[in-house]
Amino acid sequence: MASHPDTIIDCSKVYVKKSTFSNEETGDFAGAFAAVPIKEGDLIEKGVMRRLPEGFDGNTCEYIFTWSTERPCPTWGMGSGCAPFYNTCKEGTANTKMVRYFDEDRFEIFATRDIAADEELLHTYISLQWRKCFSDLNKIVHEEK
Repeated sequence: MASHPDTIIDCSKVYVKKSTFSNEETGDFAGAFAAVPIKEGDLIEKGVMRRLPEGFDGNTCEYIFTWSTERPCPTWGMGSGCAPFYNTCKEGTANTKMVRYFDEDRFEIFATRDIAADEELLHTYISLQWRKCFSDLNKIVHEEK
C-alpha cells in the first residue's frame, strides 16, 4: 500500500522489535526492521524532527539526534516514527543512510543496498565517536561480532 502523497511522516516499511544485537552484556533493546523487501536506493522512511530547547544537552540520551553539523552540537532533536530505533554499526556496513534537511526540520532514510524483509535496519551514527551516551556502544560496535 502506498502512503498518502501529502504525508510528512511515513514509516510503513518499518517495524520495531528486540534488536539482533541484544545480548547478556547489553541487555534487551529495540531495533528497527524492514517490514517488506526494500531495494537499494528506495526511500525507507521519512519524518520530521522536533528541535529541543536551546541549552539541552543531547550527549546524555541516545534517542536524541544531532541536528547540526557543527561541533560541539548546538542543536538537538527528536525524530518521528521508527528512526530513533535504527541501531548503529561499523562504518561501511550500514544498510541505510539518513539525509537530513536542517532548514526544513525533516529527514529521509534510504536503503544503501537491497534489504530483505525482517532484516535489521542499521545506520552509521555520525556522533558515535564523541557523544558520552555512546561510549559503551562505541566499544561494542568496534569489537568483532
